[in-house]
Amino acid sequence: MTQKLSPDQIRQMEEIQDYQRVTDRLKHLVAELEANRAAQTRVIQQLCEKIANETSQMRQRALTSGIGTIADVAGAMSVMAGRGGGILLKIRGLADGVNSLQMQLETALKRAMMPPEPKSQPKKPA
Repeated sequence: MTQKLSPDQIRQMEEIQDYQRVTDRLKHLVAELEANRAAQTRVIQQLCEKIANETSQMRQRALTSGIGTIADVAGAMSVMAGRGGGILLKIRGLADGVNSLQMQLETALKRAMMPPEPKSQPKKPA
């Protein structure tokens, strides 16, 4: 027997799926950055700017949605992508951030798909 989802649950599931699409795009960009780590500085900088913009936008959207700590992770990734420093450290940190986002979004999606707990009636004293 399947439980019918409430409109709020459906809205939240769609929102989480949007975040998952953005996370997939970020995963692709981080993989592209890793593949081009020996490229010219300009190419690396452009990829880092794309990642920083995507994560910054994701952070702004996530702050209003209240889904876990996605905004915190996206904000940290945005700062990491925008800063200078070693490319290997940057790639490792961004890959870890993407993995963290994926795990949090999967957990949030499972939680959103669970049927709401029935509200029990308050017990009246005898």
